[in-house]
Amino acid sequence: MIKTVFIASTEPHSGKSIISIGLVNMLLGKAQKIGYYKPIISHDPALYKEHHSDAIISHFDLPMLPEDTYSFTWEEATHQMESERRGEMIDTIIRKFKHLENQNDFTVVEGTDYLGEGAAFEFEINVQIAKNLRAPVIIVITGEDKSTAQVVNGALNSIRNFDEREVQVLAIVANKVKPENAKDIEELLKEQLSSDILLAVIPRDPSLYSPTMKEIYQKLNGKLLFGENQLSNLADNFVTGAMQVPNFLNYLKENTLIVTPGDRGDIIISALQANLSTSYPKVAGIILTAGYEPEEPIIRLINGLQTIVPIIAVETGTFQTSNEVGNIRSKITSDNTKKIQLAIDTFNRCINTVELDKRLFSFKPSGITPRMFQYQLTEWAKSSKKHIVLPEGNDERILKAAARLVNQGIVNLTILGNIDEIAAIINRLDINLDLSTVRIINPASDEHYEDYVNTLYELRKNKNVNLEMARDLMTDVSYFGTMMVYKGHADGMVSGAVHTTLHTIRPALQFIKTKPGISVVSSIFFMCLPDRISVFGDCAVNPNPTAEQLAEIAISSAESSQRFGIEPRVAMLSYSSGTSGEGEDVEKVRRATEIVKTKRPDLKVEGPIQYDAAVDPVVGSSKLPGSEVAGRASVLIFPDLNTGNNTYKAVQRETGALAIGPMLQGLNKPVNDLSRGCTVDDIFNTVIITAIQCQDK
Repeated sequence: MIKTVFIASTEPHSGKSIISIGLVNMLLGKAQKIGYYKPIISHDPALYKEHHSDAIISHFDLPMLPEDTYSFTWEEATHQMESERRGEMIDTIIRKFKHLENQNDFTVVEGTDYLGEGAAFEFEINVQIAKNLRAPVIIVITGEDKSTAQVVNGALNSIRNFDEREVQVLAIVANKVKPENAKDIEELLKEQLSSDILLAVIPRDPSLYSPTMKEIYQKLNGKLLFGENQLSNLADNFVTGAMQVPNFLNYLKENTLIVTPGDRGDIIISALQANLSTSYPKVAGIILTAGYEPEEPIIRLINGLQTIVPIIAVETGTFQTSNEVGNIRSKITSDNTKKIQLAIDTFNRCINTVELDKRLFSFKPSGITPRMFQYQLTEWAKSSKKHIVLPEGNDERILKAAARLVNQGIVNLTILGNIDEIAAIINRLDINLDLSTVRIINPASDEHYEDYVNTLYELRKNKNVNLEMARDLMTDVSYFGTMMVYKGHADGMVSGAVHTTLHTIRPALQFIKTKPGISVVSSIFFMCLPDRISVFGDCAVNPNPTAEQLAEIAISSAESSQRFGIEPRVAMLSYSSGTSGEGEDVEKVRRATEIVKTKRPDLKVEGPIQYDAAVDPVVGSSKLPGSEVAGRASVLIFPDLNTGNNTYKAVQRETGALAIGPMLQGLNKPVNDLSRGCTVDDIFNTVIITAIQCQDK
């Protein structure tokens, strides 16, 4: 049974952190507990937060302390080996690893960084660790500044070296290769590799390896004059501003860092103006050298600008500063979530995760965690890609979520709004969304506008809607988006980040309407608790459902639960359990429970039942002994909106649970509503569950 994998490189700056981050993300969708272990770290533990180990622990919220993730610094390990205590060092590493292995379903182990002296010596240490941990190896080599032949030979030699030492190679990753060489490298390696070894070739992406302005600022130990809120800017290129302005402007590229003497006010002003101009690429920042700072009139002018890139003053000269900037190696740190997400996206795009999954997993952990659930949702959505319309295109959160959805290849998107305004928001926030990958529609000028107007008129003319009213309504993004779904021009719609619930679902109720046999539209939340997923319904739509409506909500929620891989055990909640209580509210729940049992005798349902009896096995067995649901409920049906809405929010806030939803049930086609306080993650998850709903015919 494989419970670990070792990520190794054979040279410095291979970029293996991408594989570590991507692999942990993938594994968290498959196993309940994932451990991360780097036996020998390069940094002083006091600098732990500067290492990607901290990024992994923090981003994925792994329940580990920094000291749990490593055993030795490189200096300590070297001392151990020089003192002929290598065996003792390996024993210590094994003990630490076994402790982690016993606590986790899977442990990702990462080798050294090759930042010390003696690559061959360091290679042997990694081999010994992998061998003693009985871990298969994923080898990561770098293609930076290498020809095709050098990359291919390097990969084959690395595999041979591990094979000769009887360490199993699971996969080889050629990282940071020149994009123009990627295809040739892949074809040549496929011809020579055993079918037992998985191959991945990752073209170099400057966004992953370019330093941020914050990293440059920290490395140069300069003085930050302006632009503190834009220190996350990436510096993909840099240029020395020592020429006249017209010539200087010709050297600007996307995300350029400008290094110039501090007294060159002309360069400073022209660079800031170029950054604001649509005719020039974005400027990452400005380094002012030789101890000079701008004069007072220049300072006053800069202070009046709305957008100011980071401007940093240093004491060193221009030549020395340029050399120092060129030698900066970017790291993926815990505060750089943009790079972490880019690393995950790169891993998912370039690695055959399905095949890697087959080779890694030979065990079946019980239960389902929130991370597993989210991973499964994403995979389900990808399995049959659907087209979702997002009407609120001018909202920043919508565009950020859209970028993640498109870049991960989860759905096809149409965004409603003015393309120039949307492009301006994307440019201002530096959102990684290529507008060529989504469809942008301005309702009033769309080719389908007149058809949609006439369709709405025909559907609603018996409700006193005339043609002029229909024309006016169809300029409303909620009506236009819903009509796209009705006409089959989109599979589903997600809205509500800006608009009210009523504004979002009214058009759906008017002409998409409910499924046959369904009289009420209801909603559920997927509540991702630390050890399980619970379905809460209805917490968003129906203020005071009747017994018949409550039964219908319960049946719809059970079917949704089953559709999303959660075995439905339905608890009809009330303030009393079983036959202990009386009163109109309890009787309503009791009648609803009987209706469910009559209509769906196959469902496991209990009610009336209190919340604690529904979810706590001890309380459940005490209050309702012998019940199939008590203490084990997975679908909790609240008697009214007041109770449901407050309970889901209380559970979410007090436990830190992720609430995915609300997901509307009962409509002929999927339309889902967001909270106006929703986060980017909320939008991302709601679009995914909408896409899965679209897969049902």
